[in-house]
Amino acid sequence: MPGLISAMEGFAVIGIVIFVGYVAARMRIGGPDAQMVLNKFSFFVSSPCLMFSILSKQKLGEIFHPSLLVAFVSALAVGAIFVALNAVKFHMNPADCTIGALNSLYLNSNNIGLPVATYILGNPALVAPILVMQQAVFTPVGLTVLDITTKGKVSAKAILSQPLHQPLLIGSLGGILVSAITAKIGWYPLPNFLFDPIDMIGDSAVPLILMAFGMSLHGSKPMRKETNRLATVTVALLKNVVMPIIAFLLAYFVMGFRGTVLYGCVVLAALPTGQNVYNYAARYNVGLTFARDGILLSTVTSPIFIAIIAAILS
Repeated sequence: MPGLISAMEGFAVIGIVIFVGYVAARMRIGGPDAQMVLNKFSFFVSSPCLMFSILSKQKLGEIFHPSLLVAFVSALAVGAIFVALNAVKFHMNPADCTIGALNSLYLNSNNIGLPVATYILGNPALVAPILVMQQAVFTPVGLTVLDITTKGKVSAKAILSQPLHQPLLIGSLGGILVSAITAKIGWYPLPNFLFDPIDMIGDSAVPLILMAFGMSLHGSKPMRKETNRLATVTVALLKNVVMPIIAFLLAYFVMGFRGTVLYGCVVLAALPTGQNVYNYAARYNVGLTFARDGILLSTVTSPIFIAIIAAILS
């Protein structure tokens, strides 16, 4: 089964780099701020460069593939399922429920999505439309709800300006713009002396974010007694199990996808929860432990389910 072998090899590459980051943190290499430095550099510099270099040389039809509809609908579905479960079972307040819904639907398209798309699916550009969708749609909506539920009011200016503070979105949109210009004029407009340094910096994104994630695992103590363990397990199951199943049903029966397109839709749906959710929880000081534990549990179990998907669909 070449698909499963490819997935396992990809996870081996990813796992080794994560382990290097963990060992570096354990040995205190780089000091106590090493993880923060790697995270910030990858977030503000290398990852936007990577998305720009990839997307600027992709055709627009490949960037906005119909598979984006599968990702959008499956994400909305699992978010709605958590809201319904909260009303029946968990009875969280609206702000914590919003964090739970985001934990269920928000894909880690950067820290894990880029390596998975690169080493398992063989095309890092596959995560770009999802990244744009999340930063342009789900983030403003989620922050609007958190504004209303925590402050009782909402600032239209603050919500509309959110995409402007997302370097990954800016890099992606810049790449899409260059791609559109290329399609219009028939040749790539950036000279090599401008593109090459951007591409070179972008090449550092994947190892940096994987090592930073490995560093974050050192000293973690998740799922403590005071946390809502059932809700945490629920969001991980919604993200890693239910969302891929919905994506498969939509991709196979509604969109008619087969082969690598179907495989890509389901694998990307099985990505763990994005770490952005914890940032949003911290910004509004709600559901911090819930967000962290959901992200960690989803991240630890995601490779298992992606391996199962590879074994089935390969």
